[in-house]
Formats: sequence, C-alpha cells, structure tokens
Amino acid sequence: MPGLLLNVLKGENARPRPIWLMRQAGRYLPEYRELRAEKGGFLALVYDTDAAAEITLQPIRRFGFDGAILFSDILIVPYAMGQDLTFLAGEGPKLTPRLAETTLASLEAVSQRLSPIYETVAKVRAGLSEDRTLLGFAGSPWTVATYMVAGEGSRDQHEARAMAYADPQGFQAIIDAIVTVTIEYLCGQIAAGAEAVQLFDSWAGSLAPSEFERWVVAPNAAIVAALKARYPEVPVIGFPKGSGEKLPAYARETGVDAVGLDETIDPLWAARELPAGMPVQGNLDPLLLLAGGAQLEHQALRILDAFADRPHVFNLGHGIGQHTPIAHVEQLLSTVRGWTG
Repeated sequence: MPGLLLNVLKGENARPRPIWLMRQAGRYLPEYRELRAEKGGFLALVYDTDAAAEITLQPIRRFGFDGAILFSDILIVPYAMGQDLTFLAGEGPKLTPRLAETTLASLEAVSQRLSPIYETVAKVRAGLSEDRTLLGFAGSPWTVATYMVAGEGSRDQHEARAMAYADPQGFQAIIDAIVTVTIEYLCGQIAAGAEAVQLFDSWAGSLAPSEFERWVVAPNAAIVAALKARYPEVPVIGFPKGSGEKLPAYARETGVDAVGLDETIDPLWAARELPAGMPVQGNLDPLLLLAGGAQLEHQALRILDAFADRPHVFNLGHGIGQHTPIAHVEQLLSTVRGWTG
C-alpha cells in the first residue's frame, strides 16, 4: 500500500501532511554520531552498506517521518566518473583532478562505485514499512559540475560560471556527461527500491536567467524525460535552491512532478505562481528549527495554511543543522501532524 508521502507526490491533497526533512539522517542525531565514531569517515560510512542503511533508517525509527532519504552524497556521481573524492575534517569535500585544470577526457570512469549505493537502497527498502516512502536522490548537473570544475564547494561558483561563459561547448560536454551518469544512477536507485527521487540543485541561484535555462532547466528536463520513459510512475522532485522568480519556469519546463522550495520563497507567492495542482515541498527555515519556540509553530502553520489548496510535503528550505535540538524536531512534528487545514 503506497505511503502518504508517495500519494501526495502523485498529486493527492491529503491530510495530515506528510513530512520528511532534508539531511534528516545526520549529525544532529546522537545515534548517528555514535555510529560514525565507530565506523570512521563520511565516505567510509556511505560505502559501508549496512551502516548507510542503518543511518537512513535512524530518523524513521526515532520520529516516524513519512519518507526515508538515502544516506549518500551528490558527489558520488563525479566519483563514479573518475575523480577522486575525499572528505577532510573542517574543509568539506575535495575532488581531484579539478576540471579547471584538466579535461573531461582525462577521467577514467569507475562505474562500480555506484553499485554499493544500490545495495544500500535495497537494504533500506527491506527494512522500511510499506507505508513509508523511500527517496533516492542525485545532484543536478549544474551543481555537480561546479564541484567538478573547482574541486570543492565555493561561495559564488566563480570558476564554473566563468568556464560556462568562456567555453560553453566544453562546459556543455561536462554537463552532458553528468546527465548521462545521473540517469543511470537514478534508474539504478529506482530498480533497487527507491519510490521517488529528488534532484538537488544547491547552487541554482548563482546563475543569470539565460544561464539558468541552459545549465539548470535543460539538463534537468533531459534527466526527467529519461526517467519518465523508463519509470513513468516514479515521482521526481526538483529542488533548484535560490531560483527565486525563475521557479515557475523551472516547474513548467523541466517536467518534474513536485518542486522543493527553499526558505527564501514566500509560500503565498509560490501557491499563487506555481502550476495549479503541482505538489510542493518545503519550506521552513532550518535556522527556525534550530531556534524553536513559538515562532517555529507560527511559521510552520503559516506554510501549511499557504499550501492548503494543493498537495504539500512539509520539509525544510534546506538541510537540518547539526546542532538542532531533538526537542525542536519533535515540536515541529507535533505541529505538522496536528494541522487539519
């Protein structure tokens, strides 16, 4: 029997609202910190399929969220494309060689780096009740490309944006290669048991409108079309963080089934401007969840009320912070589940 979350992603305007939180499997949970201390670094956890499955399931056991989001990372795709990937304490992920200094053709693909992720998906699905939806994910091509070019995260994605202007054909080749691997990767997750998938475009907001069309909308549309050709019943959530007024065009032109909203989007504006009947996901500020108190409840109810007339998945505007108190998550859950609209 499909879960509440899956039904809403397919267009049902259901009560109560389903809820899951981006980065819900992570450092704010004591059980995660304990397992990580035992197992070692982040990448080692991702590739230990038993540990990764356990981490994915931890927030479901503790909070009963309506969806479990695969514990992995968007940089698994460039890792499979042949870049080396490391996570350094206090510095974030590093990819080498940087495509700012070498060519795409110099990379030698290591496709077997995707296989353990599919094993994790299968293990989570086996450990998840039927009424809980398993979400797979990948990074969107633009965001993944910014890391591949710079070798790390950056404040304004300067090197990737400059390359896209200076050598649009070369940059297009990088995007196209990412699209190809991402389609394979998400289809593999779906075949292993993922019931819906999300495309994370964390750096979509750094692009000018014409660049947004080329490097965000077009690649995402290609991925969605390929997924729909093979798995027409599997919902795709698009999350172009920071896209602002470009969000309605993204929703219309990419073919995604649902749109994730970051915390900068006014829910009343989104309810008015997005395609009628399209499911939306979001968009509480993660810092408000960190702060807790009366404002947390007030703003959560404001979001719920704004989307009362369309399918809505309650979520954050981005990932949950590592210092977020467990009690605040419990407060949010009580508010969302108590809302009747």
